[in-house]
Amino acid sequence: MKPKVTMIAWNQNDNYVVTAVNNHLLKVWNSSTGQLLHDLVGHADEVFVLETHPFDCRIMLSAGHDGNIFIWDITKGTKTKHYFNMIEGQGHGAVFDCKFSPDGQHFACTDSHGHLLIFGFGCSRPYEKIPDQMFFHTDYRPLIRDSNNYVLDEQTQQAPHLMPPPFLVDVDGNPHPTKYQRLVPGRENCADEHLIPQLGYVATSDGEVVEQVIGQQTVDQDEPGLEPSILDGMIRQLQLEQDQRNGADHESAPSGPQNGEGTPRRG
Repeated sequence: MKPKVTMIAWNQNDNYVVTAVNNHLLKVWNSSTGQLLHDLVGHADEVFVLETHPFDCRIMLSAGHDGNIFIWDITKGTKTKHYFNMIEGQGHGAVFDCKFSPDGQHFACTDSHGHLLIFGFGCSRPYEKIPDQMFFHTDYRPLIRDSNNYVLDEQTQQAPHLMPPPFLVDVDGNPHPTKYQRLVPGRENCADEHLIPQLGYVATSDGEVVEQVIGQQTVDQDEPGLEPSILDGMIRQLQLEQDQRNGADHESAPSGPQNGEGTPRRG
């Protein structure tokens, strides 16, 4: 196998360069002379994460698709700490990214299973006030393109960046209590009744019926006997006001998008 470099990083004072090679080795080089100083052995798959410590020039973090996270002393070529990201019942989770905190006391990693891993000194009490599972209810929703090739949310026919703030749900789509919904930017000052999403049953592409949050779906096709919710009415009113503002701006502005850019409109 021809060796290939998958990632490269300088240490904090630029005296060393660390390269990750596709043969699973990390190599430490003298940045002035180009001399190879150490081979760091431990990973069993390709490494795409190399992070230097914010102020300690000796420390380098590496993480890879093998689920291993290593803290290295690159001046000695030794392993300081090691963590293996084992997920019960699913094997290991590949680590996709890691970042140190500015004070160097903590670092956070994300893996292929959607987990956020936080390591560091102290206790985990500050993180216990939020749920273990947090997703937006709009995550993984299908997108479509309109006649102008703009991307739209399939369910609401709106551009994703123009949609109202989403709800926080768990991995099964169940909404979290209102105190967590206020953590979403744009929902900090909403009344409690506007923080309780509606649930409904939606058929998936393979015919399976699943429960989903539908509180933000626009009711363009009103059915007899269907009572619109307060939330749906508020969203439609906000959309109407925005359309009116956009129309007024369009009348007062020169025709055609400026600088080749335009904002997709609802169909």
